[in-house]
Amino acid sequence: MARDDDDIEFDFFAEPETREAQPSERGFRGSAPRQDKAPRRPAPATPLLRLLGLVGFAILIVVLLVLWVSSCGGTSKATTYRNYMAKASVLGVGSQKVGKQLMAALNTAGIKAAELDPKLRNLAQQEQQRVVSAQAIAPPKALADQHARLLEALRLRVSGLQGLAGVFRTAATAKDSAETARKLAVQAQRLVAADVVWADLFKSAADVQLQLEGIAGVTVPSSDLLAGNELGSSSTWVPILQRISGAATGGGATAAGLHGMGLYAVKVLPAGTLLSSTTETTIVAKTDLGFEVTVEDTGENQEVQVGVTLTILQSPRSIVKKAVIDQINPGEQKTVIFDNLGPVQFAKKTSVKVDVTPVPGEKSTTNNSAEYPVIFSLG
Repeated sequence: MARDDDDIEFDFFAEPETREAQPSERGFRGSAPRQDKAPRRPAPATPLLRLLGLVGFAILIVVLLVLWVSSCGGTSKATTYRNYMAKASVLGVGSQKVGKQLMAALNTAGIKAAELDPKLRNLAQQEQQRVVSAQAIAPPKALADQHARLLEALRLRVSGLQGLAGVFRTAATAKDSAETARKLAVQAQRLVAADVVWADLFKSAADVQLQLEGIAGVTVPSSDLLAGNELGSSSTWVPILQRISGAATGGGATAAGLHGMGLYAVKVLPAGTLLSSTTETTIVAKTDLGFEVTVEDTGENQEVQVGVTLTILQSPRSIVKKAVIDQINPGEQKTVIFDNLGPVQFAKKTSVKVDVTPVPGEKSTTNNSAEYPVIFSLG
C-alpha cells in the first residue's frame, strides 16, 4: 500500500502536460515525446524574398536608365540637327535677299550699266561673306556631304554675281548687244545652277538623311535666289540691255522707240466676272472679294516699276489700293491682284476706277485708265 501511495503522490505533483519537460527529466523518466503536439512550422524564407526583390529593383533601375540615356541621346541628336539647320537658314534667307536686291537693281528706272557694276560687286561680296560663315559651321557628321553642297551653291552665287558685274563693266562700250546678252545669260546660269544645287543636293538630300536618322520636327531651309526670274536666257537680257543702253545714251530714262501701257481687263474675284465700262455689274460682296487687273505693254520697250491703282468710289471715304509691276516686256500682259478691300457700301450705285501710271516716254494715255459702274449686293 505504501508503494501505491508513493506513486499516487508522485503523479499529483507532476508538472502540467503543457509544459515542455527538460531533457534531463525526459531522460530520467524514460518517457517518449508526446505525439499530440502540433508540428513546428518552418521559418519564412525572408532573406531569399528580399534578395529577389532587390534583384528585380536593380533590373528595373537599369532598364529605366537605359531608356533615359537613349531618350537623352535622341533629344541631343535632334537638337544638334536643329541648331545646324538654324544656321543654314540664316545663310539661305540672306542669300534670297541678295536675289531681291539683284532684281531691284536691274529693274531700277533709268539705271545705267556703269551703275550696275558696283551694285553687283557689292552683292557678290555679301555672298562671299556667307561662304566664309558656312565654312565655319561644323555640320552633323551625317550631313557632311549636304553641307558641302550648300557651300557649292553659295560659291556659284558669288561667281555668277561677279561675272554679271564684269559684263556690265564693259557693256557700255560693247558694240554687239546680242553677244553681251549671251555673256550675261552665261553668268546668270551660275545663279540658276546654284538654286538647283541648294534645292536638290542640299535640301532634298538633307530631308532624306533626316528621315533615315529618325529625326522629326527639323526643317531644312530653302533658298531660291532667282525666285523664278529666267535670267539664264539671252532673250531675257535683250530688253534689259535695250532699256539700260537707252538710259545711258539717250540722256534720260527712256530707250528709243515707242513706249506705252494699256489697261487690258478687270475681273471680279472669286467669281471671275468681267467688268464693263458701259454696263452696270452687280457684285456679290463676299469676305474674299477682290479684283484682278490685267495690264499690257503696248510699246516697243521693256518697262519697269509700273504703278497700278484701283479705287472704289464711295462716300465718305473711297477705298484705294495700289500695286507695282516690277518689269514687263513689249507685248506682254501681267496681272495684279487687289484683295483685303475692307467694307464696301451695299445697294448703292458706285464705280470701280483703275489707273495705270504712264511710263517715261509714253505719249498716248487714252487706254491707261477706265471706270466701271457697279453695285455691291449681299447676294
